[in-house]
Amino acid sequence: MDPTLVGTTATVAERGGIRVPWRFIVGRAAFYLFTAWAAITINFFLPRMMKGDAVDAYMARSQGQLPPEAEKALRALFGLDKSVPLWQQYFDYWGRLLHGDLGLSISTGMAPVGQAIASALPWTLGLVGVATIISFLVGTVLGAVIGWRRGGRLDALVPVTTFMGTVPYFWLGLIFIAVFSTIMGWFPAGHAYEVGVETGWNTEFIGQVISHAALPVITIVIASIGGWVLGMRNMMLTVLDEDYITVAQAKGMPNKRVLWRYAARNAVLPQIQSFALALGFIVGGTIVMEMVFSYPGIGLLLLSATNAKDYALMQGIFLVLVLAVLVANILADIAYAILDPRTRQTEA
Repeated sequence: MDPTLVGTTATVAERGGIRVPWRFIVGRAAFYLFTAWAAITINFFLPRMMKGDAVDAYMARSQGQLPPEAEKALRALFGLDKSVPLWQQYFDYWGRLLHGDLGLSISTGMAPVGQAIASALPWTLGLVGVATIISFLVGTVLGAVIGWRRGGRLDALVPVTTFMGTVPYFWLGLIFIAVFSTIMGWFPAGHAYEVGVETGWNTEFIGQVISHAALPVITIVIASIGGWVLGMRNMMLTVLDEDYITVAQAKGMPNKRVLWRYAARNAVLPQIQSFALALGFIVGGTIVMEMVFSYPGIGLLLLSATNAKDYALMQGIFLVLVLAVLVANILADIAYAILDPRTRQTEA
């Protein structure tokens, strides 16, 4: 039994066991289902509110080489037949969606949307995902240490990292390309790997992927770490004034245990929600970064789909993004319940 919890409600909860908060779970499930339905519905109607569509853009690019019958067939194929009422298109869209059919992408040579997303998604997850996790872990740990040693020399890192966070991603990326790629030649300037390299689980290809992703990862980490450092430091300053920290120190606990077991554990809770949202938006990628480094991720794919008015591909990417954000929020709720016993008591 933790000596700092003796006589508290947490002790009673620990002795009696943790009750499963079914009402909370059902309420959360209903909320997330409603959110998913609303997001998918908006995902269907929003592209159709734009001027023109994918078939119009495709016919314009063909410069009159396709007969009118081809346009009618394409509209029927992509679910954009203007003779079909919008509500019928909406229910047809749900029917295809429930069967796992995301449609065909007109901007990728009539390839299935799922296949187009699957080819780009791993690159974004590997690039932006690794960068986000590194920046969160390093920024949170650094912010906790700076907050614990407030008034020390490490405080000078806060304005430095905050300033780097105000520099736009693309500008920082261009500077790094000029310095570390063009002048020093340490890293490749762009793309995911060199042309002609055999793809697969071989040493040469893996080395190419790591070397090409290093500079974008460094850019994202440096540009985003300031927010994590500042947020964790400010929360640490608030938590260190709490009574339970004073009690723990008065009982003679080692400073490392007080820092990581009590102070940092409570200070990190607000960071969890931000981190969950950041993980969810990883799927969306960083469009500007992928453009600067010519990286074949989901963000660059979304930009191409938007320019081509490729409804099916846009809807597929947005659907994956929505589901990723919802899953990230569910994981954040679970993390809250694990890290903060008070959450479990209240919900139970």
